[in-house]
Amino acid sequence: MTAVVVESDRRDVLRRRIRAVVAITIAWNIVEAIVAVLAGAVASSAALVGFGLDSVVEVLSACAVAWQFSARDPEKREQTALRIIAVSFFALAVYVSVDAVLSFAGLREPEHSPVGIALAALSLVVMPFLSWFERRTGRELGSASAVADSKQTLICTYLSAALLVGLLLNSVFGWVWADAAAALVIAVVAVREGVEAWKGDACCVVPVAALTGEREADGCDDGCCR
Repeated sequence: MTAVVVESDRRDVLRRRIRAVVAITIAWNIVEAIVAVLAGAVASSAALVGFGLDSVVEVLSACAVAWQFSARDPEKREQTALRIIAVSFFALAVYVSVDAVLSFAGLREPEHSPVGIALAALSLVVMPFLSWFERRTGRELGSASAVADSKQTLICTYLSAALLVGLLLNSVFGWVWADAAAALVIAVVAVREGVEAWKGDACCVVPVAALTGEREADGCDDGCCR
């Protein structure tokens, strides 16, 4: 009886944590999206605009998780939230791919963007922590959508690195193709993660006892990773 109560209390704590980190993620990405899209439009940077749109996708993804966990029984909304996350990934990939092709074709000429470089560097600091916190919480709770959303946030870290490299190569060496190449990296990663989110390949439940060291974690046999 006591164990059931503790488990229920722990579940409530984990749900509150997810709602909190999702709120922070939404706020951060709204600012990031506005700055990146505006700076990308000024510099004609496909990678920077794509990065900004990825932030928009992250907002949609986080909103889907927030909507799910606003319900009394979040598990019932799990599959719908995963579908929303997957579709947002695919939409991002299509747009960024088209923009990158235009850049390769010479229809866009990306310019130096100090704002974009600073934004990418700052994102490399913030995003890993938010991703780790939500992923750890989501895995313990057994929520595929929360883990999928954390992977979306982690992608932002990878894309920040790709964006930073592309912008620096363009600024320092004048390699305009580096911007389009970084944009294509964003598109490829988005497609892969979209497929995983659609299939629900996002998590495996990790019991509280395993995290506290009371017993070893079992293998992924809860059906969540199918």
